Amino acid sequence: MSVYVYSIVSRKHPQNLDGVQGVGDPPSALRTLAVDKLSAVISDAPDELRPKRRDLAAHQGVQERLMADGTVLPLQFGFIADDEDAVRTVLEERADEFAERLQALEGCVEYHLKAAQSEEAMLRQILLESDQARRMNEEIRSGQGGPDLPLALGELISKEVEARKERLAAAVAEALRGFAREESTAKPSGDDFLSVSFLVDRAQEDRLRTVVQELSDKLGEDFDLRLRGPLPAYSFV
Repeated sequence: MSVYVYSIVSRKHPQNLDGVQGVGDPPSALRTLAVDKLSAVISDAPDELRPKRRDLAAHQGVQERLMADGTVLPLQFGFIADDEDAVRTVLEERADEFAERLQALEGCVEYHLKAAQSEEAMLRQILLESDQARRMNEEIRSGQGGPDLPLALGELISKEVEARKERLAAAVAEALRGFAREESTAKPSGDDFLSVSFLVDRAQEDRLRTVVQELSDKLGEDFDLRLRGPLPAYSFV
């Protein structure tokens, strides 16, 4: 029978899962599968699995319970193996790799930061600071520019927006990098100019949150910094 795999932990981990339910409807019972120095937290896989709120919450709940008692390698939602033998084989073949990652994640949690600047504020800043963009905009508003000028201005602003987003992302990440053992960046979406995850030692959590708030205050109300955490270290498995 196929099995759903939630996490990998050290065999020494308490693995206290009392009262925690797995994915599926009805919820599946959790169990552990031990191989040498590692254990996988698994359950029977539902016949049909979709990222519904209840199942996502169940998956996350397993990670959070395990995190409370020790280091965890959290698998992303939806990882299904053919059977227990398949899980056992992976644990045996990748034992050294998993042990190394558990050691690297020991005492750490993940924090995810997204940052954005309002589009209106960024455009206003570009027109204020770029002589060329301001001149082109004034010509268009006065009716003196040619028919191709709006397109040229749009292209200039687009390039300037991307350049400014890159500079802002680099500056914000650099201000927080000293609090992280590792970092993992993702492509930002929407108005965001930064989407980055930090692997943070628990002793640095309060300081990280403080610096993010200080950075937000310094940047001002045109910026939106959203910090989530502590989270299971999905980005660093």
